[in-house]
Amino acid sequence: MKTNKRNIYLEMQRLEEARSLWLTHFVQKTAPETIPSVESSGRVLAKPIFANQSSPNYHAAAMDGIAILAETTYGAHVDHPILLEPEKNAFFVNTGNVMPDNTDAVIMIENVLKTESGHISIEAPAIPWQHVRKMGEDIVATEMLFPQNHVITPYCIGAMLSGGVFQVDVRKKPEILIIPTGSELLDWQFEKIENAPKGSIIESNGTMLKLCAIESGAQAVRHDIVPDNQNALCQIIENNIAKYDMILLIGGSSAGASDFTRAVIEETGKVLLHGVTIMPGKPVVIGDVQQKPVVGIPGYPVSAIVIFDQFIRPMIYQMMGIQPPKRKIMPVQLTRNMPSKLGIEEFIRVKLGKVGENVVASSLPRGAGAITSFTQADGLIRIPCHSEGLKTNEKVYAELLKSESTIHNTIMAVGSHDNTLDILADQVSQHYPDIKLSSSHVGSLGGLLALRRGTCHLAGTHLLDANDGSYNVSYIKKYLPQTPVRCMHLVMREQGLIVLKNNPKKINSIADLKRKDVQLINRQSGSGTRVLLDYLLQKQDISPDDIIGYHTDEYTHMGVAVNVLSGAADVGMGILSAAKALNLGFIPIIREQYDLVIPEIYWETPLIQKIVIVIRTREFQQKVLALGGYHTDRTGELLTI
Repeated sequence: MKTNKRNIYLEMQRLEEARSLWLTHFVQKTAPETIPSVESSGRVLAKPIFANQSSPNYHAAAMDGIAILAETTYGAHVDHPILLEPEKNAFFVNTGNVMPDNTDAVIMIENVLKTESGHISIEAPAIPWQHVRKMGEDIVATEMLFPQNHVITPYCIGAMLSGGVFQVDVRKKPEILIIPTGSELLDWQFEKIENAPKGSIIESNGTMLKLCAIESGAQAVRHDIVPDNQNALCQIIENNIAKYDMILLIGGSSAGASDFTRAVIEETGKVLLHGVTIMPGKPVVIGDVQQKPVVGIPGYPVSAIVIFDQFIRPMIYQMMGIQPPKRKIMPVQLTRNMPSKLGIEEFIRVKLGKVGENVVASSLPRGAGAITSFTQADGLIRIPCHSEGLKTNEKVYAELLKSESTIHNTIMAVGSHDNTLDILADQVSQHYPDIKLSSSHVGSLGGLLALRRGTCHLAGTHLLDANDGSYNVSYIKKYLPQTPVRCMHLVMREQGLIVLKNNPKKINSIADLKRKDVQLINRQSGSGTRVLLDYLLQKQDISPDDIIGYHTDEYTHMGVAVNVLSGAADVGMGILSAAKALNLGFIPIIREQYDLVIPEIYWETPLIQKIVIVIRTREFQQKVLALGGYHTDRTGELLTI
């Protein structure tokens, strides 16, 4: 048994080189199997399909009427009708009926005239095969219906049944074993999750990747969680490698001393590469065990998703003999610069929405552990490894994760964070399912600047003017002098100090922030809350440098609340609803005004008018009041600028 030492990445390879190595090293396809045609939708043909019978397999009437031999009607004219005798040289048929012998045309029933003598009068000639579906018109026996590697659709099954094909040879679905590893992991079915040991993590990647594999056409099995034990992992791989087409080990691929994946693959087979110059996903380990692919996937959720998309999904499709679908690419305008690390290809998750003539992209958190950055993402922007980032004036392209129609029906809100925006997004979705409200939290001032750049539909703001105590108007005039806007009041809200429940540090006022035993978590520069705090500090002649944690910031009120709850900070400036949501203490300081600023050019658009309708509903306002710390007396009112 090889002892595990701290991993050192082998020579890292660029993504395209690594993927090429991966796909060319394993070239085998899954074996064929025979299944009923009616159960084959979505499967991939291992052999071509040939029709066993023609469709239709007889000459069939295509209209209701009479079947005749066309030549018996030649010369017929309104002034010289030809008489036919039923059941002798004229036969009544319905659509789909077999054509009687010695007939080759159908005259529609509305053109059939009966005489008093019982004959049929024909006043216009028919042509051969008029209104007749000839045998084999759709499918001719022995013709190839579909080649191998064709993906079967429900329409294909209809054609196969019409052609008398009731069994098909398809490629077996690749069988994948997914093994979550890590002593800190806890199964979601753990009976008493509230009693879980501190430091434990609910295992989610195994289930997520299992469903991704199934969605891609594979069969996948999630193994029970395996603790960090090299011997145990080696034994599991050796016991299962013959049963599966691919094995995925989740976690343990990084360079830490307790990361066993590379050592396990080395012992049971060979490592092909360890490390790819991408972010997230750099620590991936790719190996060969008994000519089967075994992959060590990083444990962070976003890293796992990226590695699945870039390596596992293409391999599943290759095993089935088909090309993976390609995402649509769309030019986008960045809302702000995107710096990046030289030498690493970075996958940035972004929100997308059409603002004016451009589709704008707003980046989501980049952390590899932020699974919500994928659940909220509309697209991906890839920053090349030779670049130090992208600038707002550059030509940038995004891979779409959502449909174009979704992106075109997205309202882009940029600015100050407020919990009512989540309620608003839900209510908009409920009343108008085709519309989505997407919020990016960059602070009140950041929202006004985004409006000036034309990269959003509306901005949430609560900027206090220290000179007269008013909100927002002076800032709108200062930063948007050339942009006609409407300012609509959303809510009044309670701002104050968020502390632990029962306030163990006995923090009661702004003055307590300068105590040496008090750690602050601040909001980011440019946010309305930061502006308010600075105003309050100035009034009490308190220097920011005297406050521990002043320069440590968060981008949302909930982020501030979580810092207090976790003990990372003792106090933070925020709204009552955030404190209430996490059962924290709250010291009220001020009631402030939160408004939405909307450019005049968008005010009359259907998207904005629908959101205005929702804001003015009693249902929305009641849900806001239920959060606590809000007042809706003037919600929906247009303010004078």
